[in-house]
Amino acid sequence: MTESEKFNLRRRKQDVITQNGITKQDEEKKGLPEFMHRDSPLTVLIEGSLHIRAIYHIFVVILVVLLCDTVIYDFVERGKINIGATSVIYGFGDIRRGAKIWLLELAIALAFYPGLRLYAGTRKFLVKFPAALKIWSIMGMLGVAVLEVMVIAIPTWDLGKKHLALASSVAVTCEMFRFAMKIHAAAVACAPRCQDDLVKLPTFKHYVYFLFAPTLVYRDEYPRTKKIRWGVVLFHFLEVTAIIFYNSFLWERFILPYWSDYGKEPKLLHAWHNAFAEMLTFGDRLFYEEWWTTSQFSRYYRAWNRVVHSWLRDHIYKPLSPRAGRVLSILTVFAVSAVAHEVILSLSFGFFYPVLMMEFGGFGLIMLPLTASTGRRFPSFLNLLMWLSFFLGNGLLWSLYPMEFFARKNCPQSENDSYFIPKSWSCPEIVLKPNWSFQNPFNIIF
Repeated sequence: MTESEKFNLRRRKQDVITQNGITKQDEEKKGLPEFMHRDSPLTVLIEGSLHIRAIYHIFVVILVVLLCDTVIYDFVERGKINIGATSVIYGFGDIRRGAKIWLLELAIALAFYPGLRLYAGTRKFLVKFPAALKIWSIMGMLGVAVLEVMVIAIPTWDLGKKHLALASSVAVTCEMFRFAMKIHAAAVACAPRCQDDLVKLPTFKHYVYFLFAPTLVYRDEYPRTKKIRWGVVLFHFLEVTAIIFYNSFLWERFILPYWSDYGKEPKLLHAWHNAFAEMLTFGDRLFYEEWWTTSQFSRYYRAWNRVVHSWLRDHIYKPLSPRAGRVLSILTVFAVSAVAHEVILSLSFGFFYPVLMMEFGGFGLIMLPLTASTGRRFPSFLNLLMWLSFFLGNGLLWSLYPMEFFARKNCPQSENDSYFIPKSWSCPEIVLKPNWSFQNPFNIIF
């Protein structure tokens, strides 16, 4: 069997799951289980297609070229070789404080389990007292809500009081939302069991596994692989490291030289999820679908992060849509997601500058109905438009956030400075590198 035939056979097996963006409802209609043994789309494509593997190698070569460019630049400009390490170390600065915040978040998440046991055990004694049982049920819901608020509010208060380094802030803020979503998912899944003595509650081992498994949908059991391939784990963590340095090279070579003097007076889903899936022998690795081929924004939002999409679908959209309708439910999902992303960025950078919120909750929301039918009629053109919007959107993010970041570092302090008002809009003196000049293109001297 040729490489092409092997690839096509494997793709046909994978397409049972990924074709046309099958959702949970589609799986139930077709009799397919929600979780099953399946690889990530990129794993299938890279292993099965020499052409896709060549594209992957191109990106590796780009990383090597950026590395060489950074080495030469450091040697010529600074007389020493840095290879992006300074930005990485600076980004993950004060890692002890970051680790303490994360351990606090973990402790709050773990506190849910003894609380669940206490709630279920007490509930058995209150079955004969309906009034007391109702009060206890309300207290149980409030208890879950308190844990969710604590796991978000305490890190937010701490980071608001004193800014943490950028990468460390991103890590702890992403984790606080992840733990909050895990607590909510486990509470929803276990609530019916507290009312039925015939169904056992999950063990502590089950709950701890869920906390670290690359999924936000709680189940007692998931499809598991037979063994851990530590070589695969190492490879994916090396990919994560490469992505960190890739961004460091971009930061040092294309952001710092142009934006670091702004305001002065003149003078990672695939690799990370797959690494943890391999360590936890988690069999279902469809963390995303082939979003890069889509021509509809709605399909993109479902496909690019199935882990978060599944949580939003099960715990916001599905409970809300029967009461509020489809449109309001979709708006709520977008609002929750946009606010969560903006909180992460605000706490990480140390200022509120809702560029991503406007892109995601503004432009992205508008494009949902506009690409719903045109995406099917003109798939190639709309896919091109999608990629154009991705590049433009990321270009704005990579420009506006660094401008504001360095403006707050370099511009003179003012009484009117605010966490919520961009400093880059009012900075009295702005210097950009290189010095900009304009020349009349028609003023040609022969």
